[in-house]
Amino acid sequence: MKRFPAGSYGRQRLQFFPAPFHAPLRAFIGLVFPWDGDKVLIADICGRGWCIPSGRVEAFETSLEAVRREAQEEAGAILKDIQYIGCYQMTERQEIRWADCYVAHIEDLVEIGMKDESKGRRLATLEELPEIYHLWNPLTKMVFEHSKEILERHR
Repeated sequence: MKRFPAGSYGRQRLQFFPAPFHAPLRAFIGLVFPWDGDKVLIADICGRGWCIPSGRVEAFETSLEAVRREAQEEAGAILKDIQYIGCYQMTERQEIRWADCYVAHIEDLVEIGMKDESKGRRLATLEELPEIYHLWNPLTKMVFEHSKEILERHR
C-alpha cells in the first residue's frame, strides 16, 4: 500500500488513507477530483482560493451525494464515473474528523450554482497547480497524483 506524507491545514494535522480504507465514522466533508483528460477542474472559492470542489456532508446525504452537489454548486460540473479513492483524517487537539475523497470524469460543465460562494472555475494541469492551488504541499501533490492514477487505471 502506498504511504502518504502527513500534512497540515491551519491547526489541523492531515493524514490520507487510500482505498479500500474507509473512515470509522461518517465523513464530515466530501472532496472530489474532477478530471477532463490531463486537466483537473478547480474552483475559485471566496476566502480560500483555487481548490477542488468540496464541502460539508449534510445530515440527509451521503458523502457521494455531497460531492455531486458541491461539484455543481462550486464549479458547475456534472460528474460521471465517480470512484471513492480514500479519506483524510483531520485532527485538531482531541477532535478527529474525516473527509471522503472521490475522483470523477467531467460529463458536462454548466452554470455555477453558488455564485456567491464561487468566483469561477478553470481546468489546470498537475504542473500548473503548485502556483495556483490554495494549499500545495507534498501530501496534496501525492493525493492529486493518486486520483489521476486511479481514474486512468479504470478507463
